[in-house]
Amino acid sequence: MSATLTPGSLRPAKPTTATRPVEKRWERLAPYGYVAPFYVLFLVFGLFPLLFTFYVALFDWNPIGDKTFVGLQNFRALGDDPRFWNALRNTFSIWIISTVPQLIIALILAQVLNNAFLRLANFFRMAMLLPYITSVAATAIVFAQLFNRDYGLLNWFLELLGFGHVDFMSSAVGSHVLISAMVIWRWFGYNTLLYLASLQAVPRDLYEAAAVDGAGPVKQFFHITLPSLRPVIIFTVIMSTIGGLQIFTEPLLLSNGTLTCGTARQCQTLSLFLFEQGFGSFKFGYGSAVGVALFAIIVVVAFINFLLSSRLGKKG
Repeated sequence: MSATLTPGSLRPAKPTTATRPVEKRWERLAPYGYVAPFYVLFLVFGLFPLLFTFYVALFDWNPIGDKTFVGLQNFRALGDDPRFWNALRNTFSIWIISTVPQLIIALILAQVLNNAFLRLANFFRMAMLLPYITSVAATAIVFAQLFNRDYGLLNWFLELLGFGHVDFMSSAVGSHVLISAMVIWRWFGYNTLLYLASLQAVPRDLYEAAAVDGAGPVKQFFHITLPSLRPVIIFTVIMSTIGGLQIFTEPLLLSNGTLTCGTARQCQTLSLFLFEQGFGSFKFGYGSAVGVALFAIIVVVAFINFLLSSRLGKKG
């Protein structure tokens, strides 16, 4: 007697555990393999050097001599070293003079370039990257000539106004202004494009609605633009803080490769002081202590800037 076929009997049977395809092990491990190179490189070139710096800072470490454990003696010596405090003052001075105008200029330029009625807007947007892609050495040569004491363009202009020539690299204020001008020139275009990319994601309907309600450009800037840019402002502030407190190349090139950056150390930053102690005097332990102090300062200042920029963005 033949079985009666029903619609339900025509459905394929569900595969059992034995018939299901067994997932291969490499397929489960593949995602971890994709991200593994980053963590391996970070471990070798990031985390290990950082931890090793903390370790070396506890020793009187001579690369060609003895290595004596001294505990926190290197950090106590930092507190009594006027050269460290001088480098700290120089670092903060250059960082403030260069970062604040840089971000303000970038914000204003981004607002201008975001104007849909600006002629040659794409050309100016591409031109913003020119300082960023220019060699640091070439930029240093140009700025050294512009600020030259005897034949610099800036001193020529000051002479026309009735002022005397200024030797920028011979004084703390002048050298900080010169270095900051170079930093601003190199990085304002990069930050401008970051702000511009974020601005272009803001719907123009918001500006049109605000204009209909009677809000002028200033109110639109503080109530629409700044709140919209809050995430990228936080990013640029933190990155500028990290880069500004680690500044090394600009003062080194402008002082013709002198680690003290002048006879009076008028523009020596913490990074230059670290390099001088570690690779100039071969005091690796003391130089590592400078690096640990610099790391702690950057973390604290970056965290404070994060809190301030977040609060200001929310208020805007």
